[in-house]
Amino acid sequence: MSDGLEGVIAADTVLSEVDGEAGRLVIRGRSLDDLSGHARFEEVAVLLFDGFFENLPDQAAFDAALGAARVQVFEQTRALDSVLNALSPIEAVRALMARLPDGDDLPTALRLLAAPAVFAPAVIRAGQGLAPIAPDAGLTQAADMLRMTKGHTPTPAEAGALDAYLVTVCDHGLNASTFAARVVASTRAGLTSAALAGISALKGPLHGGAPGPIIEMLDQIGRPDQARAWIEAALDRGERLMGFGHRIYRVRDPRADALKRAVRILGEESGALPGRLAFAEAVEQAALDILKARKPDRSLQTNVEFYTALLLESLAFPADAFTCVFATGRMAGWIAHAREQVAGGRLIRPQSRYVGPEPRIAA
Repeated sequence: MSDGLEGVIAADTVLSEVDGEAGRLVIRGRSLDDLSGHARFEEVAVLLFDGFFENLPDQAAFDAALGAARVQVFEQTRALDSVLNALSPIEAVRALMARLPDGDDLPTALRLLAAPAVFAPAVIRAGQGLAPIAPDAGLTQAADMLRMTKGHTPTPAEAGALDAYLVTVCDHGLNASTFAARVVASTRAGLTSAALAGISALKGPLHGGAPGPIIEMLDQIGRPDQARAWIEAALDRGERLMGFGHRIYRVRDPRADALKRAVRILGEESGALPGRLAFAEAVEQAALDILKARKPDRSLQTNVEFYTALLLESLAFPADAFTCVFATGRMAGWIAHAREQVAGGRLIRPQSRYVGPEPRIAA
């Protein structure tokens, strides 16, 4: 049996292909390079949803419907109280999403697609002692999410950077959270239940919960000339170096390059990031050199989490809410996979192999 289902094919999908040997990500026939930084999140959501919902509207109508869904789900932020505010941001967002009705139709999908973009800003602001800001249905999802977080309309460069991020993480094969969503969807529990399973898997530190510690690492390193000593000491203590290595990719994660481009463009337009980016690049290079020297038999390249941390930090999202932003993008993939599972798949029910003690036979 393969540990962790390594190499096991559990589903056929038309949604995305992850080529770990070539370092390539394809989403419904289009490469990540063709989408990230060029397509809006709404456009990629339509690409993923195509064929899985009856009467899927054209792009303009879809954009309007998603904006209206943000307005609709905003009512749920009234439930924010001291109990929810005491939770981590991703747990509070999950609790708010659990209030949404279940279903399998397009209105349900739109509410789920809108929900983290509305709930995450509300939770972030509640943690700062501020009231939630109502959505603006006329903005893009990325621009509105930033506006509801910061309290003012973002610049085109900021909105474009977040759009690039949401597109980059929208789907990525049968990762842990997507598989969890498909398992629940296979029971016909409904899209909301499937999405909640996805969020629950995503919050784990070995999946979507990793970008936050990267900011802690950069802050602790402090200066480029301290990078090698800090990294060496961390590895000597047996710590895992977050932001490097991936279960699938044997070469550099293409999403890391897509997000690095987005960070560079944002920095060039805002003039605020060159020093931070240069510092991050120095840390990245030191880490790659040390990992190659220490573990020459393993390919431990930069993964999506490293530049995710830098990008979301530059957009003023707090580190403990990074996973909420990840969920905003990945929600599109979870919904599409759930619908694909219902359309063509059976109940997912693998077998286990018993390795426990045998019962004693009475004399």
